[in-house]
Amino acid sequence: MKPKIELHLHLEGAAPPAFIRSLAKQKKMDLSGLFNEDGSYKFTDFWHFLKVYEAAVTTLQRPEDFYALTLAVLEESAKSGVVYSESFLSPDFCGNRDVSAWKEYLHAIEEAAAKAETDFGITLRGIITCIRHFGPDKARQTARCAAETKGRFITGFGIAGDEKIGAPKDFRYAFDMAREAGLRLTAHAGEWGGPTSVRDAIKDLRVERIGHGARAIEDMALVEEIAETGIVLELCPGSNVALGIFPTFRQHPIGEMYRRGVKVTISTDDPPFFHTTMEREYQMLHEAFDWDDGVFAGIARTSLDAAFCDADTKAAIMKKLEAADA
Repeated sequence: MKPKIELHLHLEGAAPPAFIRSLAKQKKMDLSGLFNEDGSYKFTDFWHFLKVYEAAVTTLQRPEDFYALTLAVLEESAKSGVVYSESFLSPDFCGNRDVSAWKEYLHAIEEAAAKAETDFGITLRGIITCIRHFGPDKARQTARCAAETKGRFITGFGIAGDEKIGAPKDFRYAFDMAREAGLRLTAHAGEWGGPTSVRDAIKDLRVERIGHGARAIEDMALVEEIAETGIVLELCPGSNVALGIFPTFRQHPIGEMYRRGVKVTISTDDPPFFHTTMEREYQMLHEAFDWDDGVFAGIARTSLDAAFCDADTKAAIMKKLEAADA
């Protein structure tokens, strides 16, 4: 199995449904309405998905819950050959954006990541992420958590949530705070907000990566600009198809963007919600565009180059990619 790099993964959104049901049972919480008869997550559209996501997160109440979650998620990722992962972490769900409480949760997540690296051979780094529909004031609190814990493990700052609420410029202060702390920057855009949301995120938040960005394809001048400036797209084809943004993998713009020289990467977003894995993403893209091992190896190297980790970590992961190529 070829080694893979994943740059766009929501930690809570990667929680296996059985894991959440087990936590709910332990805590005598009735979350039965969140699941289909087969045990999978149940939602009708993106906005319903956000509600189900946030309801599932209510089972994660203590640092030890996030320790167990991190181990479970990384074990699943490693099964698909992921050797390096960057996960979005939200202090909103870990101590309600209180810096002291957030540090306790972060310590548990880091401990689990270290164990997973030993046990499963996967390296994790964290991108602290504010939630757009929670508003700019809470985003500032989240940015403070990020600035206070920036280091080898916490390497980036971003924004996720409902793209139709507010505008990127509303979150400028939070991003400036994170930038001044030395954090690398990414932002969800171009999933539901269209190409204008991508332009605004690049211009107003000065990010180097865009989470999703697939709908930039509706503005070919923007696609050319992204290719020329080297902005990296954290594309999640399976997520986009599952949510109905594009009908099939073959109709997903990742193929055209790659052809036009855009730095594309491949991720799963919230894999159990969208019934995907990194291995499935690779297989579906191979079937849709006839991509071979050479294309995927190139995308893995693009992803590693775009990763927010330090040089020593990149060098260690590069050795794994080179060994596989050899």
